[in-house]
This record gives sequence, structure tokens and C-alpha cells, in this order.
Amino acid sequence: MKIIRWVLGRIILLLNFIFSPKKAKHDAQQQVRLDAECASLALYQFEACPFCVKVRRAVRRLGLNIEIRDTRKEGRYRDELLQEGGEIKVPCLRISEEDGSVRWMYESSDIIDYLQQRFAAA
Repeated sequence: MKIIRWVLGRIILLLNFIFSPKKAKHDAQQQVRLDAECASLALYQFEACPFCVKVRRAVRRLGLNIEIRDTRKEGRYRDELLQEGGEIKVPCLRISEEDGSVRWMYESSDIIDYLQQRFAAA
């Protein structure tokens, strides 16, 4: 089963590379504003997870620079996801609110909807 998962993961990554969406272009001032807003976001993910690929593609289409934290390669991110988020499930978007609170959003469709609502008009 592990070999099948590995092979499928490589196929997903290859297809994502070949059919990668175009990155949205923003003027310099707008990109600086978006980068400042994205500083409060972090995406916890596995590189070859199809749902994580789906979210990364949406991030690219929106032209956002969100920190990517690979929980499989970095144990500290895995521990952080478990201790602060409550479960090891990816993709997960960590949203630091202005009041200092932190929200953890786990479903890929919810994450994409949130990003589109927050940044699509940008």
C-alpha cells in the first residue's frame, strides 16, 4: 500500500507541475499589501497530498505568498499542528487574527473558499 501511495503521489506532483496554473499578477503596491495580509497565514501540508495540491493551486491562482509548512518533512510543524490545531490532518490553514487568536481551518474546500472570499477582489 505504501508503494502505491508513493507512486500515486509522484504522479500527482508530475501532473501538477505540467498543468500548473498561472500565477495572478498584481502591481507592486498591491502585492506588498497582499504579502502583509498573508503574513498571518500558514498552510500545513504534505507535498504529494491531492487535497494539499488543490489548495496550493488555488493559492497560486490568487497570486498569494503564504508560508508552506510541510508536516511530513518537518517534525516541529507536525507537533505544532497536533498541539495547537488539535489533530494531524492536512491541508490545514493557520489563521492568526488581529486580536491575537488563532483559527485552524482543515478542509481544502473551506480553505479555498476562505482565500477566495478574502483575496479574490484584491
